[in-house]
Amino acid sequence: MAKSKTMYVCGECGYTTPKWLGKCPDCGKWNTFAEEVQQPEVEEKKLKRAPGRGGMALPIGEIPDEAAARMSSGIGELDRVLGGGVVEGSIVLVGGDPGIGKSTLLTQLSANLSARGDKVLYVSGEESMRQIKLRATRLGADGSGFYVLAENDVSIIEERMLAIQPRAMVIDSIQTMYRTDISSAPGSVSQVRECAAHIMRLAKMNDCAVFLVGHVTKEGAIAGPRVLEHMVDAVLYFEGDRSSQYRLLRAVKNRFGSVNELGMFEMTGEGMREVTNASETLLSERAHDASGCVVMCAMEGTRPLLTDVQALVTPTVFGNPRRMSSGIEVGRLFLLLAVLEKRAALTLYNQDVYINIAGGMTLTEPAADLAVCAAVASSSRNLMLGPDWAVMGEVGLAGELRAVPHAERRLSECMRLGFQNVILPKSNLRGIRVPEGMNAIGAETLFDALKLLGIYNNPGRARS
Repeated sequence: MAKSKTMYVCGECGYTTPKWLGKCPDCGKWNTFAEEVQQPEVEEKKLKRAPGRGGMALPIGEIPDEAAARMSSGIGELDRVLGGGVVEGSIVLVGGDPGIGKSTLLTQLSANLSARGDKVLYVSGEESMRQIKLRATRLGADGSGFYVLAENDVSIIEERMLAIQPRAMVIDSIQTMYRTDISSAPGSVSQVRECAAHIMRLAKMNDCAVFLVGHVTKEGAIAGPRVLEHMVDAVLYFEGDRSSQYRLLRAVKNRFGSVNELGMFEMTGEGMREVTNASETLLSERAHDASGCVVMCAMEGTRPLLTDVQALVTPTVFGNPRRMSSGIEVGRLFLLLAVLEKRAALTLYNQDVYINIAGGMTLTEPAADLAVCAAVASSSRNLMLGPDWAVMGEVGLAGELRAVPHAERRLSECMRLGFQNVILPKSNLRGIRVPEGMNAIGAETLFDALKLLGIYNNPGRARS
């Protein structure tokens, strides 16, 4: 009779080794190995996944076109992030910090689908059925098609699912599920991987949309093996400070739509409320009479968003000046400050620089470079920009301004909210239609853009 053996599995990448290691040789992380007991495979359990279909290879032109069937979740912002609605038979992984609102949003989704006449199965491995009912009642869920199951065993979940035949199912959370034929504890690499594969097969075979709730590590990544994110069809992340009322839902992977789509919600006592006009919300508390505040239009997937870029430059009292940022990468900030000193003759070596993107936004695209530079220069010279000015553009190391994508959509969003004067790279003005009544000014270099804003030649307000 074969004996069980002990293996050590990396919790970050799934690398296995027969002995414990301090550093994973595959992903390079420290102290990530956990001990797991692996049972010997018997003959009838060697194949744990569905067998192949034995299909024929076809020329790509002969493959029939089939659009993915979608259903509305009743939550417009969630449908936007998913690419137009929930795809039947898809499996979606939802991650986020504890208390950020994952269970609340999925309970609202279940309530909306059940109120429409569809059957929904909500499976919880962490809460009791009474707890789920209290939350559902608070959110106004009273549909007869809303089924709740408090269970961890995947085999029992499969039995209940086949009996109910729901159109959508929620698993809260995948780290609490387990299979009895695997000896390791729930949440281990092997349990998470095999349970997700089992649930994925159920979703595909029964055309049931499945939402998996995933715990996150202290670094913000979804706990468990990285293969979990590769297996699912879409990965959604909830972002935002729990002390703030606003939540951002971002798609980082989507096989049925564009990635980096963003949905905005407001946490209320009645659940998640959609924020349909996100640009107006982000600018609602903007300071109009303060230096260092610049508006730029960012693209989150296909959605233009006006954001307030804030900078504070003060003389340092330390030996080395401090550079801190919230919402942009600090390495990018160092680069832009060096360009400002070299190409725009701005003295910053003895100044502390603080950057903040208001509203909890995170800007990753290079189009925010010019806004950051303008905010730093405005704060350094203590000059206020006009209330109807916006800037956007990528800044190169030589101080040149590079074109940004989707310039027409950005300009239209600026015009919609009353920003009639926009400075952008000169190359963006070729071949685009500028909205009627807008003054779009092209600049070739960073220094030219700062002069157009009046930061270098106007002792008072930069532009009005």
